[in-house]
Amino acid sequence: MKVFYIILTIVVIVFICIQVFAMSSRNGIESYPFKVVKAFETFEIRTYEPRLFTSVTINTNDYAVASSNGFSKLAGYIFGGNETNEKIAMTSPVAMSLEDSMTMMFLLPKTYNRDNLPKPNTSDITFVDEPAKTVAVITFGGWANNENIAQQKQLLIDALSAEGIPHTGNFSFLGYNPPYDLVNRKNEVMVELEPTFID
Repeated sequence: MKVFYIILTIVVIVFICIQVFAMSSRNGIESYPFKVVKAFETFEIRTYEPRLFTSVTINTNDYAVASSNGFSKLAGYIFGGNETNEKIAMTSPVAMSLEDSMTMMFLLPKTYNRDNLPKPNTSDITFVDEPAKTVAVITFGGWANNENIAQQKQLLIDALSAEGIPHTGNFSFLGYNPPYDLVNRKNEVMVELEPTFID
């Protein structure tokens, strides 16, 4: 019995250390800047400024497959898989389009532009200039999967319909936590709003 409690104590200490590391590693990470235009009961209207992203498209609509494959390719690029072996700082959140072919995107630090970015070692990684946009966003916790992403997407659709807010149907998923982060996980589903609403 004593051995059991010793093992349990070690497991708890390791767990706490991992979570402390996860929280500290998020400090200072550059994030996608936005302003909240209006907060509703279940969602927010936000404006995002134009920014440059690195992206890769995965030919699937399965979140787990696209998330794993897309992340490994983009992480490979920013961790030195480029022509100068340059390491680029990780940012937050990781974005993924919710389409039949899912595109994952990493926000690039503001110090980079198309002229000073190193060329990727693989041709499937591209750079995307995301324009300024107005969006609706719903936030949820836990581990994201196909089911709860679809559920949150439908909740956002219903909430926008109830408020009479038109959207484009261009939905994205935003993930804020590394895989080893087990508590306080944050996910979002976002949709761009129609220009008629913005005007």
